[in-house]
Amino acid sequence: MKFKKEQRRRRIHLRIRKAVIGTAARPRLSVYRSNLAIYCQLIDDRAGHTILAASSMDTSIEKATKVEQAKQVGKLIAEKATSAKIEAVVFDRSGYLYHGRVKALAEGAREGGLKF
Repeated sequence: MKFKKEQRRRRIHLRIRKAVIGTAARPRLSVYRSNLAIYCQLIDDRAGHTILAASSMDTSIEKATKVEQAKQVGKLIAEKATSAKIEAVVFDRSGYLYHGRVKALAEGAREGGLKF
């Protein structure tokens, strides 16, 4: 049975979400990637709300290649998290391969001081 790319990603995402749960002390860093931008959120799944969010559409992100923008978004979310006294997160790649922009965002967040 063949699946379209988005259906396959959603199935993988649901499989990941069974194991990855964010709390107030250690929220889930969720990534969404579109053709134009990359978005990330820190989510407390127990309370069911978003703590922080960042995206490449933010005015503080410089125009560069998509991979460089993703790294800047990672650093931005790490900066916001440390100011909110959040040091550790659980990384949720949302079914995307850990490669390219998703990997760059994760590396930027680690460089910014987040632990996962």
